[in-house]
Amino acid sequence: QVQLVESGGGLVQAGGSLRLSCVTSESIFNFYDMDWYRQAPGKQRELVAGITSGGSTNYADSVKGRFTISRSIGKKTMYLQMNSLKPEDTAVYRCYANSARWGPSWGQGTQVTVSS
Repeated sequence: QVQLVESGGGLVQAGGSLRLSCVTSESIFNFYDMDWYRQAPGKQRELVAGITSGGSTNYADSVKGRFTISRSIGKKTMYLQMNSLKPEDTAVYRCYANSARWGPSWGQGTQVTVSS
């Protein structure tokens, strides 16, 4: 079983920035893709950003130009740099990783709250 541990969430004012981290227990090379999802109260879970094993990235339209997904192979960590945060970005953010060996895995989540 893969362990994914997120950190970096918190309370920030609108316009501010946060960087989320997702540390994995296994080498990032094991994963087809790694993603950040979020879920706000009363709303469906939403794919925020993803990065493939080859390094290709994709973003939800709502975060394009504001969020950047990246990874550090050596640190076995995926990041989500979030700039120009808006109140509507408030949610629990979870990391996800999919591999042939272990299948899909989820982190426990980290709360991001953006005040207006």
